[in-house]
Amino acid sequence: MAAHTLRLYGDSLAAGAALAAPLPAAVRAVCPLSGSVDITHSGTTVTVEAGKAWLGSGETTIAARQAPANLLRYELVGPDPADMPATGANVASRLELSAGVSLASGTDFLLRCDRVLIPPSGIAYLHTHQGPGIRYLLDGRLTVETGGETHEITRGGSWFESGPEPVIARAPDDQPGEFCRVMILPRALLGRSSISYVNEEDRNKPKRQQYTILLDQFIEV
Repeated sequence: MAAHTLRLYGDSLAAGAALAAPLPAAVRAVCPLSGSVDITHSGTTVTVEAGKAWLGSGETTIAARQAPANLLRYELVGPDPADMPATGANVASRLELSAGVSLASGTDFLLRCDRVLIPPSGIAYLHTHQGPGIRYLLDGRLTVETGGETHEITRGGSWFESGPEPVIARAPDDQPGEFCRVMILPRALLGRSSISYVNEEDRNKPKRQQYTILLDQFIEV
């Protein structure tokens, strides 16, 4: 198994602000939460708006357009990587979460970025996934139970799920829980759900969570 690090940064750019230097090469997903950004990669510039996502692997430059931009930046890098905060005038960057992941060498992978909405009083029954991922709570609140521990996640909180470790997530009666996540999955799951329910009695229960896939693309690691 090859050791890698999956991490999440939160970056904020004032209107018109740009990074002082390109971000080094890495498998990188960028998800604007507000505003829109121009991303330059491999000699091409694309505009990515809030609610969309972009994926690349080379050096990357990011610039906000006419309004301030706040974005999530997920990166898959090697073990013990150097810190890669975004820098520049009127640019702020914070490492939200970093976790080591083990990926089988010689195996091809898929990066999936999606948004998941669990409505008030909704439950994501005890389940596993086929790969690791980092979640970031966009709105509301969630109670997440895994590994014998209970975590109360509030807006702006992030957490890691290994994939094989069973997890149950509950939204409170008066709030939804909506989060953005990036998972590293087997390529065979392109366009298919990665979730497996642990308990037989849960498999046919109504599932109230809603999914919006932003990226579902093959990557090289």
